[in-house]
Amino acid sequence: MASWLVTIAQLPTEDPAARMRVLRTLESLGAGVMREGAYLLPDTPANRQALEALSDYIVKSAGTAQVLQVGVTTPAQQAALRRLFDRTARYEALIKTVESLRVGFGHADPGAIARVLHKQRRELEAIAALDFFPADARNRAEQALAEADAAVKKLLFTSSQPGIRAGEKLLRRIWATRNRAPWTDRLACAWLIRRFVDPEARLAWLEKNQAPPAGALAFACEGAQFAASAERVAYEEMLAQLGLGRNPALAKIGSIVHFLEMGGAAVPEAAGVQTLLQGAHRRSRGTPELLTEVEKTFDLLYEAYYEPVKR
Repeated sequence: MASWLVTIAQLPTEDPAARMRVLRTLESLGAGVMREGAYLLPDTPANRQALEALSDYIVKSAGTAQVLQVGVTTPAQQAALRRLFDRTARYEALIKTVESLRVGFGHADPGAIARVLHKQRRELEAIAALDFFPADARNRAEQALAEADAAVKKLLFTSSQPGIRAGEKLLRRIWATRNRAPWTDRLACAWLIRRFVDPEARLAWLEKNQAPPAGALAFACEGAQFAASAERVAYEEMLAQLGLGRNPALAKIGSIVHFLEMGGAAVPEAAGVQTLLQGAHRRSRGTPELLTEVEKTFDLLYEAYYEPVKR
């Protein structure tokens, strides 16, 4: 006999903020709405614990709530309740978004497309976390993302990467990259250059089709001396080519940049770093001002990760 948890609640009416918090909590749990005031979830230890805590909050907020365990005996009843948790529409919307990106393949900046795909990957993870009864739509969404990721990586990593010449001087140079939506990788590279490679660097933020200044070193863009590869973001390539990867603090920052740009193994601090970078974008009126704000975040990360050599 399949078991369910039904929450019967009369939500607080005198406190709109408390009422909204309850509804948002139920939504975040993925609860199905049977009718107004009646919410359904599969009977699991985690759901039971969450609903009991929510019930206590509702009561303390001048509402009423009971969490009931309900058994379903017939296949028809079970199917009807499962339909309350059908995530097909959300998967289909994600698939439509991913497939629409293909129009830009070969025309739009592949880095920008990759960032959108990364956001869609996080959206897929959010949907899947509340998909208690996975169906074919989930597999199709995963396949659509995998195919789009593979296509974009071909666009990103087919350009030649000239690398740095042996013995080339790196001080008092012009360092150039594209100015389009400078996000984590470009900003991290610029910070690394100014803090650890060339403190007197002049940074050139190139607009579309603008050629880099003569003698400039390019980073985090197509054909740059320090460009992303199939396995590493440009920041990691810079660490490798310049021998900076032996610094554990810089390598740790590289893992955050890698996750935010390319996905892969999750890094706990990445979400907080992304939020800070988004705030810097909103506050800044141009790329130089943005970099000034972002450098504060990377400086603090470095201080947090740096461990002096014990003697």
